Amino acid sequence: MLKIVTIVGARPQFIKAAAVSRALARAPGVRELLVHTGQHYDENMSQVFFDELEIPPPAHHLAIGPGSPAEQTGRILMALDGVLRAEAPDWVLVYGDTTSTLAGALAAAKQHLPIAHVEAGVRSFNRRMPEEINRVLTDHAADLLLAPTRAAVENLHHEGITPDRIELVGDVMYDVALHSAAKADRASTILRRLEVEPGGYVLATVHRAENTDDPQRLAAIFEGLGQLSRRLPVILPLHPRTRGALEREGLLAAAAKRLRLIDPVGYLDMIALERHARLIATDSGGVQKEAFFYRVPCLTLRDETEWTELVDEGANRLIHPLSVEAIVAAAQAILDGQATVGSIDAPSLYGDGHAAEAIVHRMIRGPVRR
Repeated sequence: MLKIVTIVGARPQFIKAAAVSRALARAPGVRELLVHTGQHYDENMSQVFFDELEIPPPAHHLAIGPGSPAEQTGRILMALDGVLRAEAPDWVLVYGDTTSTLAGALAAAKQHLPIAHVEAGVRSFNRRMPEEINRVLTDHAADLLLAPTRAAVENLHHEGITPDRIELVGDVMYDVALHSAAKADRASTILRRLEVEPGGYVLATVHRAENTDDPQRLAAIFEGLGQLSRRLPVILPLHPRTRGALEREGLLAAAAKRLRLIDPVGYLDMIALERHARLIATDSGGVQKEAFFYRVPCLTLRDETEWTELVDEGANRLIHPLSVEAIVAAAQAILDGQATVGSIDAPSLYGDGHAAEAIVHRMIRGPVRR
C-alpha cells in the first residue's frame, strides 16, 4: 500500500487537492491522508471548500490559526514533525506557494521523506514576494517537481534541477475548472442574491501583502475600483487581511459606499461570479487562470505575474497598481473590447484536463534516487 500524506492549508490548495484526491481515491493500492494546517481558518475560506469540492475530511487538523508567516511556519513545522513521524508516508505531497507549502516541504525534508510539489517551477522572479520564496525553496527541497506548464519546466532547468526530477503534467486547476463549472451553474444562486446580471458587473479580489501592506498601492487600487464602479457594479469578496488593511488606513467606509463588498465566498459561488463577470480585476494567481479558463478578460493588479503566458497571449493585462489613472484606463480599455481572451486554446497552455491522473501515475512510480 502506497501511503501519501497531503498537506493543505489555504484556499488555492483545497481547489488543487480536490482534483488529485479524486484521482488518488480511484488508484488501486494507494491511501491518502490529508493534513489541514489551519492556515486559512475562517469557515468561508476553509470548510466550505471541503464541502463543495467533496474533499475527504482531514485525518489531522493542526488548527494553526492566525499569525505572521514566520509564526505560522514555525507552528506548522512543530505540529507536522509528530504527524509525519507517526504516519511515515511514502510521499509527502504539497501544493503551490503558501506558508503551508514551505512548512510541509521543510518538515518532510528534515525526516528524509520524499516530497512531491504540485505547481512546481512557477516563477514571478520577484524575491520580495513571500510566495516566490516559498516556491523556490520548496522546489529545491522536493524530489518530484510536477510542473503545470512548459515555461515552468524551463524555469526549473535554468535553476539546475535535473530533468529526471521534473514531470510536465498540466495544471490541476484546469481539471477542477472543467469538473466544477456545470455544478456551479446548478448550485450557485449568488448572482440572484446580489441582484446582478451575467456580464453586468466587475469582479475584484485583493489580498496579496504587496498590495494590502502598502498604503499607496491599497489606496490607488480601491480608488481605481471606486471610479470603475461608476460604469459597472464592482463586486469584491473581502479577504480578512484586506479588511484589516482598509480599516487601518481609514478606507473601509468609503470603499463600502462605492463597491459591493461581500464576505469571502465558497468555491461554487466564486466560479459563478468569475464565469459571468464582464471583467475580473485581481492580484490572485489562481483567479488569473480561472478568468482565462472561463474566457473572461483579466486585469492583474501587480508588478509581475507568474502566469506570463496569459500576458503574452493578451488574455491578461498587467498593471502596476500605483496610479489610479492607470488602473482605470486599463480597465476601461478591456471593457471597450481590447482583450483577446476568447481566441486562445486553453489545452495548449495548461494541459488536457487530466493533470491529476498524470500526477498520480507518476507518484506511483516512486521517487528518483538523489
